[in-house]
Amino acid sequence: MQFIDLKTQYALLKEKIDTNIHKVLDHGQYVMGPEVITLETELAKYTGTKHCISCSSGTDALVMALMAHDIGEGDVVITTPFTFIATAEAIKFVGATPLFIDIDIETFNISPKLIEEALNDISKNKNTIHSKICTDAAKIKAIISVDLFGLPADAVKINKIAKDFGLVVIEDAAQGFGGSIDDNKAGSLADIGCTSFFPAKPLGCYGDGGAIFTDNDDIANKLKSIRVHGQGEDKYQNVRLGLTGRLDTIQAAVLLPKLEVFDSEIEQRQNVAKLYTANLANVDGVTTPTTPDGYVSAWAQYTLMAKDDNHRTAIMDHLKNNNIPVAVYYPIPLHEQKVFESLGYNPGDFSVSSNAAKRVFSLPMHPYLETKDIETICDLIGTL
Repeated sequence: MQFIDLKTQYALLKEKIDTNIHKVLDHGQYVMGPEVITLETELAKYTGTKHCISCSSGTDALVMALMAHDIGEGDVVITTPFTFIATAEAIKFVGATPLFIDIDIETFNISPKLIEEALNDISKNKNTIHSKICTDAAKIKAIISVDLFGLPADAVKINKIAKDFGLVVIEDAAQGFGGSIDDNKAGSLADIGCTSFFPAKPLGCYGDGGAIFTDNDDIANKLKSIRVHGQGEDKYQNVRLGLTGRLDTIQAAVLLPKLEVFDSEIEQRQNVAKLYTANLANVDGVTTPTTPDGYVSAWAQYTLMAKDDNHRTAIMDHLKNNNIPVAVYYPIPLHEQKVFESLGYNPGDFSVSSNAAKRVFSLPMHPYLETKDIETICDLIGTL
């Protein structure tokens, strides 16, 4: 059984993918070829945004979004400690400092209530864990929300708080692409949206890739410059710092046929998630994921919570012994990672994230998972 079944997907799309790749090999425009431009147009249409700027990875998408908003040395960016390191890594890459805010235990996404409390506390010079990082509210420039496990973060509340405090909101939709809130697509839910096309993502290529979405013409033009070393009128006239951030044409060629079936695959993911939830509803000590009204999750992962870490270990060992792949996203919250120890956080500073890290585990999730396999997995969990 595959944790993420890319082989079955390729078998279904093989003719179109192979044809597209050979077109690139024939025309030889391996960098910024016509497939890249077509993909950007189709992705902008899909998300309902004015601009899509493709790029080399989801991490570079975040870095470029921060650079385009002139966020750097001395600035502070709010984000969640319960996510993949790339989110906070991007903040550090541009010289800014991540200010972690704990999550909501039901959605695993950053808590708008706690964001607002932290901003008010810092504005009033209260002595809190957040004052370790930031004593001047004016230094806080942005919020990076994360659509964890495929579920969009609460964009309505986060955007309102950001507007009240004059902050930019960057949506990290690396896992959430394909999800939505009230029919508004992930990637379009903030001032600027970023996603990843890493193979394991809901819409994945066959290497690294990413994209950025915005309705702002000036930001879009800056992003196009940043992804090619900060070029001006041509690549030898450089008007700002940039990076090598382009998406390979072959990756665009792979993504185009995948995008054609993407909505269908998202619907199939809904069916897989519903079957999991129905079959696990009465399993003692296991908490199934929550999807609020009006939200559609892309179900990048189907993540459960065990009673505690011992219970999780027992379930995971039982599944592995029966040849069922299972994984933990994420076993160590970012505030407990060695790379961020200089920030001065203590392990217990974000208790909800630390608690989740000890209890979460993810089951196989992809559009082609068969009902019998889902039932087998759920039966094995139910026997413990």
